[in-house]
Amino acid sequence: MLTYIEIKSAFEQLNLADRPVIVHASLKKFGEIDGGPRTMLRALMACFGGLVMPTFTYKTMVTPGVGPPNNGISYGADGDKNKMAEPFRFDMPADKMMGTLPEMLRKHPSAVRTTHPILSFAGFHTDDILITQIIPDPFAPIGALAEQGGWVLLLGVNHTVNTSVHYAEKLAGRKQFIRWALTDNRVAECPGFPGDSEGFGTIADDLKADTRIVEIGAAHALAVPLARLFDAVTTRIKQDPLALLCQREDCERCNAVRSR
Repeated sequence: MLTYIEIKSAFEQLNLADRPVIVHASLKKFGEIDGGPRTMLRALMACFGGLVMPTFTYKTMVTPGVGPPNNGISYGADGDKNKMAEPFRFDMPADKMMGTLPEMLRKHPSAVRTTHPILSFAGFHTDDILITQIIPDPFAPIGALAEQGGWVLLLGVNHTVNTSVHYAEKLAGRKQFIRWALTDNRVAECPGFPGDSEGFGTIADDLKADTRIVEIGAAHALAVPLARLFDAVTTRIKQDPLALLCQREDCERCNAVRSR
């Protein structure tokens, strides 16, 4: 069973004590943790200069009957999902796809959460980073995190869930999308929605020299400096405009990027 001391010791081996981090995690691979996810969150809050996690809320999304062309979406196809959509609330739980840690951070009394109706973030000691988010620029906090020397920390997961790659795609000029979300009094148009991330795993080879890895129980923690990640992704896309796209023939967003 993993203890708080063991987890904290592993994080300290990354030598990132003064750095803010954006974290993506799947705790299943770590085995049993004494105290569960709370212990992991406690160690993260103790070991880094600031903490950010995505608390996205896909249940707010609705699809109109018509909309902009080449937008990576089938208009009018989600009537049943539209009926089940819920208006965004500040206390709306993070989507279960985010894992248990983001929701635990969101509910922490010292945490702050942004108000984007689809792509919100929660953070600890990162108020100046989170405040940069606006509806047209949902991933601005990732850029602000990089400006402060931030890193991305992957716990038991790989780059296919690395939201920061989406920010780098935008820096490279890759097509972004528009989505729509319910709020209390309107349907909000949300530009800057990202593409599919299934093909992101191949960026790991470009980052080997810059990746710090420590073992924690049965899993690994991987840390990559955001500035280096941005450089690697933008370089790949400039060399090959189709780089990092998934290979599924039915992926509407990747196909929209290819058609562009």
